[in-house]
Amino acid sequence: MSKCLIRAYVATVCIRKKQMHSPMELYSTFWKSHEQNLKLRLRVKQNVNMAQIIDGKSMANEIHSELCKELKEFVANGNRVPHLTAIIVGEDPASQKYVEKKTQACKEIGISSRTIVLPNSTTQAELLDVIDKENKNESVNGILVQLPVPAHIDERTVCNAIIASKDVDGFNEINIGRLALDMNGIVPATPLGVKTMLERANIPTFNRNAVVVGRSKNVGLPLSILLHSDGTHATKGLDATVTICHRNTPAKELAKYCRQADIIVVAVGKPGLITKDMVKPGACVIDVGITRIQDEGGKYKLVGDVDFDEVRQVAGHITPVPGGVGPMTVAMLMKNTILAAKKQAADQSD
Repeated sequence: MSKCLIRAYVATVCIRKKQMHSPMELYSTFWKSHEQNLKLRLRVKQNVNMAQIIDGKSMANEIHSELCKELKEFVANGNRVPHLTAIIVGEDPASQKYVEKKTQACKEIGISSRTIVLPNSTTQAELLDVIDKENKNESVNGILVQLPVPAHIDERTVCNAIIASKDVDGFNEINIGRLALDMNGIVPATPLGVKTMLERANIPTFNRNAVVVGRSKNVGLPLSILLHSDGTHATKGLDATVTICHRNTPAKELAKYCRQADIIVVAVGKPGLITKDMVKPGACVIDVGITRIQDEGGKYKLVGDVDFDEVRQVAGHITPVPGGVGPMTVAMLMKNTILAAKKQAADQSD
């Protein structure tokens, strides 16, 4: 709108209002209002294509409150407070921090917990002996070994050593097998966290295309099972059509599959792998990856596998790192611990 037209409009208003306000006052008021409207419209235009952030931290806090209530009812019915034992081998700061978050969540919800810290020199046989003692301890409902373990210890052997009923990480081959067969069992915490995020954020999955980037047996594989399995069966899958990509998927093929996806879940630990040009407008992007890198100023920060600032311009929904999948993984670990305690209590009463 030109200033000449505005002045003419103001003059007309002044005549009709019998100059209740001076033309200059009305002109100034009108122009300020016009500028404010322009700025507001510009902000709306800038944000209209920005993805909605799925706040995993806020979602996890809601789940913590629900679990706290569930636990109180469980104990009020004469059951023992659930107990979780966490085992760390070595002094890796990241592993220690992860376990601290898990024990803090236990404290908030009301779950009893203990952390066993073993030296890096611990042999596989020694670790298996510790696990065996916790397996046999009737006061222990859940056991987890913080991964990764030192190179001289076989991860799969350790995961299978935890009995399935106390395997709250869901890594035992029995629990993975039950998931694959669509049977009740303990579902791995991170895939369960992603599934829960999709459900609580009301992301459509039925008959949608999903791409899982990563094929690990602890995240990628079980997540792909949850995404594609039948929603009417025990695991209550999400009925999506799933494509699994991995380190040997050619870059062009990876980009092609991602551009066709309504849902992209990436879990490879490669910062910035998923870029803006690989994402279909409106797609939901779940970033499971987390890597500690050093910025230009020499400070360390955590980043995911997705180029967050760029991808959020085209995606419909996106998870941040940190504050996305991580808190939900911890929440699902708490859920699994209570589930294990309930199942054990039911078995003992039979």
